[in-house]
Amino acid sequence: MSEHDIRALIRTVVNRGAHRQAVSFFADLNPMFNRARKRQPWRVLLIEGDPTELVDISPLIPADYETERSRILSPAELLELHNRFQQMTADYNALPAGQKYDGIRPLKKETQLALWISLGTLCRIGELLQAEWKNIDLERQTWFLPSENVKGTRGKKQDHHVFLTPFALHFFQEPKPLTGDSQWCFPNKLDDGHVDVKVVSKQVGDRQARFKNRKALSRGRHDDTLVLADGQNGDWTPHDLRRTGATMMQALGVSLDVIDRCQNHVLAGSRVRRHYLHQDYAEEKKCARNLLSDRLSAVLSSTYGHTPNESMFSFPAYATPEKRTPS
Repeated sequence: MSEHDIRALIRTVVNRGAHRQAVSFFADLNPMFNRARKRQPWRVLLIEGDPTELVDISPLIPADYETERSRILSPAELLELHNRFQQMTADYNALPAGQKYDGIRPLKKETQLALWISLGTLCRIGELLQAEWKNIDLERQTWFLPSENVKGTRGKKQDHHVFLTPFALHFFQEPKPLTGDSQWCFPNKLDDGHVDVKVVSKQVGDRQARFKNRKALSRGRHDDTLVLADGQNGDWTPHDLRRTGATMMQALGVSLDVIDRCQNHVLAGSRVRRHYLHQDYAEEKKCARNLLSDRLSAVLSSTYGHTPNESMFSFPAYATPEKRTPS
């Protein structure tokens, strides 16, 4: 593969409007070629060197594209999403049997639950879709994520223990009757593994067609049923819910260190400090998650009054430090 081949591949993805995928694709190529350059039998095939070193991706990506997304959903949008799910399901169930078909079927119940669990736990959607029931204890309100299911940074991965707050527990209990007989919380159709880790992102994206530069698929969804706030804030992805929950924690006074630990970030620091300091911040994380749970429950129960002049994540009337205060 030459530098020209790589540019052609990147352009193909960019021309579909999948700019983020193009950036991610190119980022994966570099470590792949770097590994091949050090090992046989691939090393002899790279006699002319690593072609990615000759490619600058920036001219191939639109100038106004932001590599790092910063989208967060406002409380009003979260409530709109909640109400949209309920209304779509109610409208579909009210249709006569002969008028029900896949083209108007609402988002799968399991997908809806996965989105709320991701928001309430700050987990990555791909990590959630790999979850197994054996690692979830609904009575003790705990969820264990083994390191092999966790996305790492620069190859660094670590196990993750999540306390399931009342908000998260509610949405984890709902799929139990649906998939509790399976090994997986979100099994595929054959029940021989979990669903594809990209399936929820695709389902959400297919229902925000106005933001996608692509033709409608003959057997796929292509509508705007999940566009929020009439599209004023752009499209949203499942990963944006993780960022939204973390931002809400920050607005509630949770320290950045605790938020990072709730998201299972591998924290930077000296090797000496990592070797000697092993406090897991379990109580602090539990308190922070409870604060988020209370806030989300208030937002989705329609008790939150959103006004245009109010900061998107300012909750002066609800935040009560005397009730729960993170250390």
